Amino acid sequence: MDGMFDVGHKQGTYRIAKAQAILQVKPETITLIKEGKTPKGDVFEAAKVAGTLAVKKTPDLLPYCHPLPIDNVTIHVSLNHDSLEITAETETVWKTGIEMESLTAVSIAALSIYDMLKPVDDSLVIESVKLLNKKGGKSDFKQEFDKKLQAAILITSDSISSGEKSDQSGKIIVQRLEKLEIDVVESKIIPDDVNQIESLLKQFCDEQKIDLVLTCGGTGVGPRDMTPEATIKVLEKQVTGVAEMLRNYGQQRVPFSMLSRGLTGIRGNSLIVNLPGSTNAVNDAMDSLFPGILHIFKMMENEKH
Repeated sequence: MDGMFDVGHKQGTYRIAKAQAILQVKPETITLIKEGKTPKGDVFEAAKVAGTLAVKKTPDLLPYCHPLPIDNVTIHVSLNHDSLEITAETETVWKTGIEMESLTAVSIAALSIYDMLKPVDDSLVIESVKLLNKKGGKSDFKQEFDKKLQAAILITSDSISSGEKSDQSGKIIVQRLEKLEIDVVESKIIPDDVNQIESLLKQFCDEQKIDLVLTCGGTGVGPRDMTPEATIKVLEKQVTGVAEMLRNYGQQRVPFSMLSRGLTGIRGNSLIVNLPGSTNAVNDAMDSLFPGILHIFKMMENEKH
């Protein structure tokens, strides 16, 4: 049997979820609650405490839920003619959703009220428990385009271009882009040569008008690592935040990521991103870049954030 989903490759994003439970009671029970005459005390405060505790205990109760930081919990109980409505809204900045915490909160809050009211009401029914809404995660940041984006991949490596090694990182990039429905229209392998890299970058951007150009390799500090030197010559605007994010994301996984000198920037209407050469680093980079980076094409079209 499989265990928890692996979320190690994900980035933390702001997430919020709201759930609801309905507890059916007798109308006279509502009167007792309003008059403060229920035998076990204040059901409103008990529900808030029980629901808040339930949020914190969710991974202890549900074996496939990840422990996650809880930034805020709001429990609300309202009275109707013959029912109580309990809502819970929870917030976090984390790698996975928080809807189960909200659902657990209203479930335990409803059970707590049930326990408090059962001495005076034998008709109690927890009628429903449901998720009202949730936000957060990569799905909220997907971009829609009138036509498919086009991409070019440029592998810079003396050993791969000479046939000494096979290209694995390029294949990973192609597979990942295809899943994102981005068309790979060019894929080239060249030596670590500044002039060749510069020439091809200009060709991809100026002549072929390719939207996304991903270079792979040559970002380290070795004597033949020259991709950033070639890239800086063709960039019109640097997008430093992307390069910083790539290094930060990688550094959380491998202590050598800080040694990458990769750049990101714009030439014309093309985005150029320098990726490291190793397969693990490429996988990490693709995880961290998408879908957020695609918003840059909306920005270049002068659309609002």
